[in-house]
Amino acid sequence: MPVELLHPDEDRFFNFALELVKKAGRLVRDAFDQPSSNVQTKASNTDLVTETDQAVEAMLIKGLSAEFPEHKFIGEESVAGGQKIESVAGGQKIVYSDAPTWIIDPIDGTTNFVHRIPMVAICVGLAIKKELRAGIVYNPITNELFSAQVGRGAFRNGFPIKVSQTEVISKAVICASLGIHNMVSFGEPWLDIALGNQRRQVLAGVRGHRSFGSAAINMVYVAQGSVDAYAEYGIHAWDIAAATVIVREAGGIVIDPTGAELNVMGRKVLCAGTKKLAEELSGMLTHVEFVPEG
Repeated sequence: MPVELLHPDEDRFFNFALELVKKAGRLVRDAFDQPSSNVQTKASNTDLVTETDQAVEAMLIKGLSAEFPEHKFIGEESVAGGQKIESVAGGQKIVYSDAPTWIIDPIDGTTNFVHRIPMVAICVGLAIKKELRAGIVYNPITNELFSAQVGRGAFRNGFPIKVSQTEVISKAVICASLGIHNMVSFGEPWLDIALGNQRRQVLAGVRGHRSFGSAAINMVYVAQGSVDAYAEYGIHAWDIAAATVIVREAGGIVIDPTGAELNVMGRKVLCAGTKKLAEELSGMLTHVEFVPEG
């Protein structure tokens, strides 16, 4: 069946963004092997930004806004390439409108980038009428380009990908981190929550835990069946928007960790290859609420 478009130019939007992301990837790749002392902290010493983050975001937003001047942007910084965008860093509440909106993370996994760990991703998601419609997640260091459009399937370097069919924790590899960025908001009690969540999975016989230092990488590895599920608290829309489309188009499920429908602005996510695994994992988690960003 033909895919129902929410905008007649969706394909043009996606194809333009895809080529722009590839160009941005060259910038990241060139900078990766050149250690820089220009690393800044934001909310905490685990929340980093580099001049490469800023340069990539400026390149993406400048290119997209020149081609599509009526489009909106959501990202980490308040100004990029001379274009004001909706951002938490800019100190404002994000306005998530019906207009075509690009949700961008120039480098997801900045700490990995700073420490020369090759698990980083340029993330570009497209929402139209508040519905996620396309996603691009590109790791230029490993040359893995993940992409998807609603109704078109998910791809890695042009080849179709599918989630695993694992249905029980005892046969699953789960992406999970301690989420130490949440220490800023919750303090030491956060460690009890995070360690408790992992402990219950271990006692249930989980096959293993992995953490790649990038929400987007965690999610696209679910999409390609390398890992079976992933849950995270305290993240942002730009961390998950692009990868959400990719996981869903690969046949997976992306929801709120409580089991409710995903709110991309809700600062938490659970994704899995199967509904049964998602439900089992959700039931093991101590859930934490965040104020939605938009």
